[in-house]
Amino acid sequence: MLRPSQNLSSRSNHLSKGFTLRLRQVMGVCFISYFFIGLSACSPAKDPAAILLNAQTAQPEDEHLAEIYQRSCKTCHTLAETTAPLVGDGEAWAPRIDKGMGVLVDHVINGFGGMPPYGLCMDCEVHEFEQLIDFMAKDTSSHPL
Repeated sequence: MLRPSQNLSSRSNHLSKGFTLRLRQVMGVCFISYFFIGLSACSPAKDPAAILLNAQTAQPEDEHLAEIYQRSCKTCHTLAETTAPLVGDGEAWAPRIDKGMGVLVDHVINGFGGMPPYGLCMDCEVHEFEQLIDFMAKDTSSHPL
């Protein structure tokens, strides 16, 4: 028969082993989390000033698109103060692009949030909107123009 002191001792030993095992599991998860957080911190940070400068100097190569861009898109998509994603800022454009080109063109045509209907280009065709969206959404923030 076990004496009360032996019972308490074996019970304490059992709890200690369980605690040690759980502590190892928690520490392992913490280590892995900190490791990946550390890796993400090593990726180059995007400089907001560089992204803004890039947006302000970007220009479509196609002369016709450049003219439309100058009169309709540039006003909002090159100013940090607007809620419009900046030209070339792939990170800002990504959630919009994920919705699909059809949704983006619909937002341009009908207006959405701060976006005025037709993006202030009443004579633009759908294919021009698509080309302008492609131009503006192309990530050039990591390699400025």
